[in-house]
Amino acid sequence: MVKLDILVLAAHPDDAELGCGGTIIKHIGAGKKVGVVDFTRGELGTRGTEQTRDKEAAGAAKILGLSARENLNLPDGFFVNSKEHQMAVVKAIRKYQPEIILANARYDRHPDHGRGGDLAYEAAFLSGLVKVETDLDGVKQSPWRPKAMYHYIQSEFITPEIIVDISGTWDKKMEAVKAYKTQFYDPNSKEPETYISKPGFQKLLEARAIEFGHTIGVTHGEGFTTRRWVGVDSLFDLI
Repeated sequence: MVKLDILVLAAHPDDAELGCGGTIIKHIGAGKKVGVVDFTRGELGTRGTEQTRDKEAAGAAKILGLSARENLNLPDGFFVNSKEHQMAVVKAIRKYQPEIILANARYDRHPDHGRGGDLAYEAAFLSGLVKVETDLDGVKQSPWRPKAMYHYIQSEFITPEIIVDISGTWDKKMEAVKAYKTQFYDPNSKEPETYISKPGFQKLLEARAIEFGHTIGVTHGEGFTTRRWVGVDSLFDLI
């Protein structure tokens, strides 16, 4: 078991890279251990297959420098915020014991994203309850609740409550995104065009990162929302 500082929970492979790849890279560079748990294999995606998505996710993990990555094999498009699926996420949270969880947007163009954010939030709460019992490979797990959860922003614009300065990480973030070769723009691809495979999608990604960065006086930023107030020790901690 690898204890993580940050665990990213993502409905699909590539959600983590798109939504908070720069934040992942920055914190790993600062010596933190970061991992990703993908809920589904993205098997309903128009382009690529489960097998290609698996390989792409593994390649992106190496680029990011993740300490762990696994897939819960929940059904793409059809996972729900049910006891069965909550318990699968609870087991993952207790396995990695993260201090912070980063989760899908609270609502988005893709309904899996909003459901993923809610599933992550409820599972994180349940994970801290002593009477919710789970085991991993026959060994009883201890309760664990992260200190904080933040929701990364995805396709739909959501006003951020926190912006992380990801200046200097953009090229590596995009290298990780482009590891999903079947999913994004490729002029030679013969697969059907999708929302994220259009060349303008990558421009949108950077435009938003530049806009978020501009608001805090840096080159690139990634935005997050939270479900509870955020406290700081000192006003000087704020940019």
